[in-house]
Amino acid sequence: MKAFLINPKLKEVTEVEIEPTIEAIQDLIGFKTVDSDEIDFNFDQLFFDEECFIRQQDQAGRFKVDNLAPIAGKGVVANSANNGKTIASPQVTLEALIKRVTFL
Repeated sequence: MKAFLINPKLKEVTEVEIEPTIEAIQDLIGFKTVDSDEIDFNFDQLFFDEECFIRQQDQAGRFKVDNLAPIAGKGVVANSANNGKTIASPQVTLEALIKRVTFL
C-alpha cells in the first residue's frame, strides 16, 4: 500500500510503499511508541512518535499538519478507521498533503 512519509529534517513529503501494518509505520518513524491524530473526515491519520518531544533527537526537525500540534521527527500519513488496527492507503493526495504541511 502507499503511505506518505513526512521528513522534517529533509523538509520533504514523499510517497512510500509499505506493508499495511502498524509495524511498517513504526519502522518508518523509527520508534515503537506510535500515536496518531486524525487529519480529515476520511479517517486519514498522521502517525508520529508519541514521545517526540521527550526523546532527545539531534536535528530531527519539526513540522505540523494544518492546525495540529507540532511534531518532532518523522510522521506517516495513512488511513485507519479503527485507531491503527487496520492500515490502508490514505485518501488525501500527495499534492494536497504537501500544501497542508508546514516545516518549522
